[in-house]
Amino acid sequence: MHASPWFQPNHRPAQFQRGHISELAVGHPPRPVPSLSASTRAATEAMAAEQKPLVVIGSVNADLVLPIERLPKPGETLAATSIETVPGGKGANQAAAAARAGYPTFFVGQFGKDDPNASLLRGALLGCGVDLSHSQDVAGPCGTALILLQPGGENSIIIVGGANTTTWNLSDGVRQLLAGAGAVLLQREIPESVNLEVARLAKAAGVPVFLDAGGVEGPIAPELLTCLAVLSPNETELARLTGLPTGSEEQVRVAAEQLMAAGVEAVLVKLGSDGSLLLPGPGQAAIRQQAIKAPEVVDTTGAGDCFTATYAVAVLEGGAAPQALQFASAAASICVRRKGAMPSLPSREEVEALLTSLQS
Repeated sequence: MHASPWFQPNHRPAQFQRGHISELAVGHPPRPVPSLSASTRAATEAMAAEQKPLVVIGSVNADLVLPIERLPKPGETLAATSIETVPGGKGANQAAAAARAGYPTFFVGQFGKDDPNASLLRGALLGCGVDLSHSQDVAGPCGTALILLQPGGENSIIIVGGANTTTWNLSDGVRQLLAGAGAVLLQREIPESVNLEVARLAKAAGVPVFLDAGGVEGPIAPELLTCLAVLSPNETELARLTGLPTGSEEQVRVAAEQLMAAGVEAVLVKLGSDGSLLLPGPGQAAIRQQAIKAPEVVDTTGAGDCFTATYAVAVLEGGAAPQALQFASAAASICVRRKGAMPSLPSREEVEALLTSLQS
């Protein structure tokens, strides 16, 4: 298998090394999330000096999590066992996942200055090691997500865009940051016009753009597709984007090839408990990664974000595609074993420990 040209590292590769989020809880004491260890933080600073950063531009939400036995029927009222407010949002989750995986990461997002949850969200990202120097406060509330969490980890999510969907203005500092990035990671919980502007700037600077397809369900602008080094949908999102069935692996390949025909360089399809499938480029053999099974699935919220972000980290560090997929699969496997989106994200040490255990 010959890798697509963009998969070659554009700077000195690094080996997979390195390694208090507060919560506003109702009826529960705060459940802390481990911050970066001193050794991991020091290694992050050393790595930042020699590697181009990952720049994540996207959403940040306060997740209101309600555990329920099942979804209510029309007109039915059900009781939730509790309610917790935890940090989330696809952009913030991915930035936190990359930073906890040990890679220098900037998050460019918008926090609602009128929302008391803003300090919770900022503190969560900073605690994970994310650089927020290019994020900004805007009028109004932060983004909010209502997450109905069912037994077995399945969830249903309702999002209120808040600050994520108000007017965006990319500063000169952000534009300079994009030009010097190792890669840019986008999602679809902010206006598509912002994603397109960022992708144009990154492409013009020769910076690869990853787009996680999660978020809004509408089509992706054709020009945005042509700017993407990697598009990462799950099988449901892939079906919506292409209008093609994705019930079998062969159908997934056909649908992904349609996206590549539209200009996307590579397509990485997340298949949930069935793992993932990477089409690295037109005419190249697909790469299949089986899921690394979790002993117990507690909460799948944020697992897809964790997978996409840690895959990007592994590629930026010079990992070949199969190894990058395995690294991301291990990170996602740890993520689903714990509650919450950002609070469940694993450290670099945890991912490496799981990979080591699989080899023994």
